[in-house]
Amino acid sequence: MELLQLFLTFAKIGAMMFGGGLAMLPLLQRELVDNKKWVTEEEILDYYAIGQCTPGVIAVNTATFVGRKRKGVLGGIVATLGVVFPSVVIITIIAAFLSNFAELKVVKDAFAAIRVCVCVLILNSVIKLGKKTIVDAPTAIIFVVAVAGTLLLNISPIIFVVASALCGIVVKSLGVGKK
Repeated sequence: MELLQLFLTFAKIGAMMFGGGLAMLPLLQRELVDNKKWVTEEEILDYYAIGQCTPGVIAVNTATFVGRKRKGVLGGIVATLGVVFPSVVIITIIAAFLSNFAELKVVKDAFAAIRVCVCVLILNSVIKLGKKTIVDAPTAIIFVVAVAGTLLLNISPIIFVVASALCGIVVKSLGVGKK
């Protein structure tokens, strides 16, 4: 029964995920932390962060982590299938008809408005994530350096993720910052 619940919950998440990436974080928090209480807020942030650093789609990676936590390997597979199922169906339908309608002004206007909304969702996620993760001077410094570096330098984001992880290890091993 819980496997079906995993599939349906992640299918619901998959059907509501527009924009991917950071835009889905509020939905994951609401469904998995607040409603189902399957994971803590810290766990979902960790899964999300790991999902960003590993190959593949963040939603799929996060679903796999949560599903595995709930019901082992089979749970990971079922949650993953649940989150991709709506996309496969929707993309198949869109692919069948989009080429006929893609150049219509109303379709272009709708996609432009959706992109604006996704920006708002991403900003909301960044603010929420920032409140939970920038908790002391060392994390604030890492944040400022990472933001400045990504804006000013043409370096792979992976470099910033790895550098931040190393800084976090060093800072915590020295006992600096929030305990």
